[in-house]
This record gives sequence, structure tokens and C-alpha cells, in this order.
Amino acid sequence: MPDSGFDCALQKRIQEAQLYAETRPGTVGIVLRDRHNGVVWRNKHAADKVWTASTIKLAMIVNLLERHRAGKIRLSTDDRRLMTAMLHSSDDDAADTLWQRYNGATFTAAFPEYGMTGLVAQRGYASSFPYWGFEKCTADDLDRLINHVLDEVDPADRAYIVEQMRSVGPEQQWGVWGPDSGVKNGWSQEDTGWVMNSVGFVGADQRYTLVIMNNLAGEGGYDEGRATDTEITRILFR
Repeated sequence: MPDSGFDCALQKRIQEAQLYAETRPGTVGIVLRDRHNGVVWRNKHAADKVWTASTIKLAMIVNLLERHRAGKIRLSTDDRRLMTAMLHSSDDDAADTLWQRYNGATFTAAFPEYGMTGLVAQRGYASSFPYWGFEKCTADDLDRLINHVLDEVDPADRAYIVEQMRSVGPEQQWGVWGPDSGVKNGWSQEDTGWVMNSVGFVGADQRYTLVIMNNLAGEGGYDEGRATDTEITRILFR
């Protein structure tokens, strides 16, 4: 049952979303947070470790902006173009370039500072280690990350990230996506099957944050996962 801090209407929608998730392929980790009163609902799979896919790019952006603001690096016009591509269209080549250019190990070491304390880089999948494309985390990790963005990141940097998340390209217009929302999605086919993840905020003032991590585990693919993430968001915020 959701915490009593949620209003009655939202509590009913949370129960409906939970029941729906249990009928879907694979497992679905969900964390919903009301930032106005601090109430959080997490389902039984919120602590499951799942491939991050491209959701980790959001943490990469936070780290690049943080290092630039601290004077540790100087982001060029090309760097910023690549950063925007990572957020807008989830561009993998852009992420690869920035990961190599600014030291992947430095990124990974910083991620726990943004609340991703359960993040684990996975060995044996790429020629270099760590690599952004092979990491696992939990829905709880992504919940802490998006709230770090909204609460702790420098206001100018936060405004840039929020605007980018509000204006993503068509390939990301699913999951936590809709009017007054912003999203960073991640989708990939791993050795354990497809994962379809969505992290974002809802409300003109980012009142709610929502994380959905669908580990399909061979029981479905991209289309099923996209439908699951989108329908959970629709149920909660229709």
C-alpha cells in the first residue's frame, strides 16, 4: 500500500499501476516521489539491479557540468553539442566520445555522489572498463539521481537539464513523457533480454519524480517495454 501522505485519488492510481505492472512481461521496478511533501512509493522491485542502458547519460551530464563549473575541465562548443545530443536523442556515439575524452573511470567514481550508491559497473562486456554502456543500478538509484538534479545541481545547469528533458526527440517520447513532464529514457537488448527504463519528472514545477525500470528478462521486447512504461505513467497521471 502507498504511504498515507499521497491523496486518496493518487493512492488509488498507485494501486492500479501496481496491479498493471504485475501483469506485464518481466519485472518492473517503480519509484514515485511527491517532492512537495516528501512522500515516496516504491514497489517490491525498486531495489532490483537492472542494466541502466542510456539512463546513465543523465549522470554523465551532471558530472560534466559539475567538473566544468569547478574548473577541472573546460567544456568546448563541441562538447556541449554532444551533451545535448545525449539528452535529446540519447546519442550513443556522443556518449562514447565524451566518456573517452573525459575519463570513464572519473565519471563512474562520481556517480555515487549523485545518489547512485547501488550502481555497479559490469566487467567482461567491453574492451575497456568501466564503460557507460555496461552498468547496473536500481530504480532507487535513479530516483536519487533525478532528485539530485532537481535539488542539488547548480541552478543554471539544472535549468539546462530540465529544458533538455522537456524537449527530447521522438525516440524518447514514451515512458515518463507527456504534458508538463521531462524524461531520460534508456533501452537496450542485453544478454538477459531487453530492458526499457524511464526516469523523469511530472508537473510544471517538477512536483513528482517517477522511475520505471522494466527488465523484460526474455519475456518481451522493445514494444512491450515501451508500452509498460508509458501505461504506468498514464495510469498515475492521466
